[in-house]
Amino acid sequence: MLRLLLATFISGVIGLDRAYKHRPAGLRTHILVCLGACIIAMIQKEIGFNAIQMAKQYPQYSGILRADEARLIAQVVSGIGFLGAGTIIVEHHSIRGLTTAASLWVIACVGIAVGMGYYILAICSFLVVYGVVGFLKQIIRVNPIRKIEVQYKHKAETKEFINEYFAKNNIKVEDVRFQATKQVNEYTYTNIYEIDMNKKMNYVDIVEDLSSNQNILKVGTISV
Repeated sequence: MLRLLLATFISGVIGLDRAYKHRPAGLRTHILVCLGACIIAMIQKEIGFNAIQMAKQYPQYSGILRADEARLIAQVVSGIGFLGAGTIIVEHHSIRGLTTAASLWVIACVGIAVGMGYYILAICSFLVVYGVVGFLKQIIRVNPIRKIEVQYKHKAETKEFINEYFAKNNIKVEDVRFQATKQVNEYTYTNIYEIDMNKKMNYVDIVEDLSSNQNILKVGTISV
């Protein structure tokens, strides 16, 4: 019961942070994943203890009794991937849910540590994981948006404007995807730019500057 309660508390704190941030997997999901991993680890330990007791009771079978403590645990570590994959959402060229998928995987690992009885390792892991999930983003600020979508008309004229703007502001285009759509008698073009910009600029400035051109119909950022 101590191990199950500790697993519930640890995973509940991590899950509460995910639920507070409106992520696909929240409080109950994290608790259930951690409890499941903890239960599997305790079953594995029990199998090991039973093998030892059997060997003591029947010494003649000691050479043939086998209890691999990593067998069930290995299935948890690899099997939790399907649940994590279900939290990853791909929408409009953006990917969301990777952090939540990773938190589910790592909380299963913490559950294994609790189930195996490695309390110090489990608590230290919990503190580090919670620090990463809850506070690292506040300490190290990295803008996750690296793509800009621009929809425009008059291809040659507008592309020249966009390229000149990027060159003028030292914005390096790492990759670009093109799409053309015919509407009535004219084409509209959509470019998705993956950019590397200088630290003096931000994405709000880029969106406002590009939208000032009358040929640009839509401009916005894409989260990745």
